[in-house]
Amino acid sequence: MNEKRIKVFGKLPLKRHSTDSAEKRKVQREKRLIRRIKLLRRRSEQREAYNRFLKSIGEYSLLMQQVFKKPQRWKMFFRRLLDEIMILGVNSIWIVLIISFFIGTVITIQLAINMSNPLIPRFTIGYATREIVLLEFSSSIMCLILAGKIGSSIASELGTMRVTEQIDALEVMGVNSANYLILPKIVGLLVFIPVLSILSMGISIGGAYLATFIIPNMTTADFEYGMQLFFKPYNIFYSLIKSAVYAFIITSGSSYYGYTVKGGALAVGKASTNAVVTSSVLILLADVLLTNLLLI
Repeated sequence: MNEKRIKVFGKLPLKRHSTDSAEKRKVQREKRLIRRIKLLRRRSEQREAYNRFLKSIGEYSLLMQQVFKKPQRWKMFFRRLLDEIMILGVNSIWIVLIISFFIGTVITIQLAINMSNPLIPRFTIGYATREIVLLEFSSSIMCLILAGKIGSSIASELGTMRVTEQIDALEVMGVNSANYLILPKIVGLLVFIPVLSILSMGISIGGAYLATFIIPNMTTADFEYGMQLFFKPYNIFYSLIKSAVYAFIITSGSSYYGYTVKGGALAVGKASTNAVVTSSVLILLADVLLTNLLLI
C-alpha cells in the first residue's frame, strides 16, 4: 500500500513539471513571434522611409528640370525677379543688421574674456574675430537664420497657392508654373544673399570694433592690427561661394516642399516646418563639404 502511494504521489510533481515547461515553451514561442513581428514592422518602416527618400529625390530632380527651362516671357521674368529680390532679400536686411552687430560685439567680448592671459597678445582678439566672422558667421550662421525666415515664407506661399489651386490654374493656361514661380526666387537669392553676407561682415566687424571701447586693456590699434594680420582675400571669396550655395539650398528645397504640398492648411504648416529643418541640415552638411574642398 505504501509503495502504491509512493508511486501515485510520485507522479504528481512530474505532471506539474511537464505542464509548467509546456507553458514556458508557449510563452517563449509567443515572445519570439512578437519579436519577429516587430522586426518585420521595423524593416517595413525602414523600407517605406527609403522609398519615400528616393521618391523625394526623384520629384525634386524633375521639379528642378522644369524650373531651369527657358522663361516664356523674359520681361515678366525680370519683373518677378525684382519683386522677389525686394520681398525675400531687401526685407531681410534689418534682421541681418541687428544680428550681425550684436553677434560681432558678443564674439569680441567673449574672446577678450577667454584670452585674458597676459601671455596672449591683445591683437589676437581682432585676428580671431575676423576669422570667425569671415569663415563661418557671415555665411553659414547667417544663412541658417535666413533659412528660417525665407524658407518658411517660400514654402507657405507656394503651399497656399497649391492648396487654393492657383498653380493648377497656371498649368491650365499653359504656363510652366515651376519656372514662373520658382526660378525668380532662386536667381534673386543667388544674387542677393552674397550681398547680405558682405553686409553682415561689415556690420559684425563694426560691432566688434565698438566693443573694444568697453574691453579693459584693449585699444583700437591692437584690434586693427589683429584684423589686418595674415589677412587672406580668398577668405571673402570663400564666404561668398558658401553663401551662394546656401541660397540655392534654401530656395530650391523650400520651393520643393511648398510646390508639392498635398492637403489643406495643416499640410502647408508641415511643409514650412520641413522646409526649414531640411534646409538647415543641408546647410550644415554643405558647410562640412565646402570647408574640406575649398580650405583644406
